[in-house]
Amino acid sequence: MTKSELIDRVAAGRNLPRRTAEEVVNIIFDGMRDALCNGERIEIRGFGTFKTRHYDGYTGRNPKTSQSIEVAAKVLPVFKVGKELRVRVNGGSE
Repeated sequence: MTKSELIDRVAAGRNLPRRTAEEVVNIIFDGMRDALCNGERIEIRGFGTFKTRHYDGYTGRNPKTSQSIEVAAKVLPVFKVGKELRVRVNGGSE
């Protein structure tokens, strides 16, 4: 599902104009992005949890040239699926 398809589904599900549904979806995504950028954890019961994970820098290797390269430290968003969603995706029984 794309963002546009999500907007269409929200508009149809709540009988909203597409423009309003687009604003709602954008507000939700902006809030989630801001929370993750501030190091906050996002928990959506029955769906899952978003958080950031810190990775230290390391010395890597370019597989094409075998030359050593320094990979900088980074922070990446991660998602952990909730039990209810996992059960539903797997056919409804655990």
